[in-house]
Amino acid sequence: MLKQHVVVIAFGALLGCAPEANMYIDIAPAVRTQPVANDPDDPAIWIHPADGARSLVIGTNKVKAPDGAVVVFGLDGAIRQTIAGLDRPNNVDVEDDLAVVTERLKNQLRVFRIRPDGSGIDDVTSPGKTLVVTEPMGVSIYKRPGDGALFAIVAPKTGSRSDYLAQYRLQKDEKGLVGATLVRRFGTFSGAGEIEAVAVDDALGYVYYADEGNGIHKYHADPEHKDAAREVAHFGTSGFKSDREGIAIYARPDGTGYVVCTDQIEGGSEYRVYSRDGEHKLVKILRRGADSTDGLEITSRPVGPGFPNGLMVAMNSKDRNFLIYKWPESLR
Repeated sequence: MLKQHVVVIAFGALLGCAPEANMYIDIAPAVRTQPVANDPDDPAIWIHPADGARSLVIGTNKVKAPDGAVVVFGLDGAIRQTIAGLDRPNNVDVEDDLAVVTERLKNQLRVFRIRPDGSGIDDVTSPGKTLVVTEPMGVSIYKRPGDGALFAIVAPKTGSRSDYLAQYRLQKDEKGLVGATLVRRFGTFSGAGEIEAVAVDDALGYVYYADEGNGIHKYHADPEHKDAAREVAHFGTSGFKSDREGIAIYARPDGTGYVVCTDQIEGGSEYRVYSRDGEHKLVKILRRGADSTDGLEITSRPVGPGFPNGLMVAMNSKDRNFLIYKWPESLR
């Protein structure tokens, strides 16, 4: 009799762990980009300074050279430019007018300058000066508010349980080419899966990364912060049905907003929305998303008339493209 009672209690506890129906928001893409040739991975968003409708989505075609490429899309989903010849470009991030890409099989970063009119991008990598960790995958750029210094935070394919991530200072030379200098190693790893997705909150000064089988880790992004080596928070440790993948920030000017992490589900990924401030509580779950989403990016800024509350871009495995979503009105 006691055994039955324990089973009933345990079953009830499991049911209690499931999100309630009002936790979900069903989403549908506003735009589907054209497919890349082989294997898309990660998107980034560049916002045109004068005309949001002319903003760009920059993604990767993640295969070895000569077909590996950075692919530039308009907000209508059409391909504007393809720069091929990269050796398995993995992830990409944008800060100001720079797009930084991890070139996995060359163990380096590739840096591109985005033209002010949004007509395309140009390679400004300093030859031999952007070598990073072995097999770099994830990347996110931190712009330090105090002095405008730029740093690339890079996650490799494999690493140890400690000091998994590497952080590099990005600097231009007299020709305008960009190099990278290692400034620190940091970050714990559970050993379950791998770490690829990295996102930086410039305004609040934090970096988040997704430990695929374990949770979301939070550290100070400034390598000179007095507590730079200390983990600030560890959340998102339960409720996922698959790997924790793409991660992005929906940032409001007052410091509130969301940290969003992908639950990489075949046929329809979910995007778990946590509060940006406080204890990072789960707020909502966006569902019926792209197939097996890897990379994810979000902006809270209005982007032309079609995206007044900002937008979210998700990698879509099945169709080899990216899906662009209007940010839900209820979460603005």
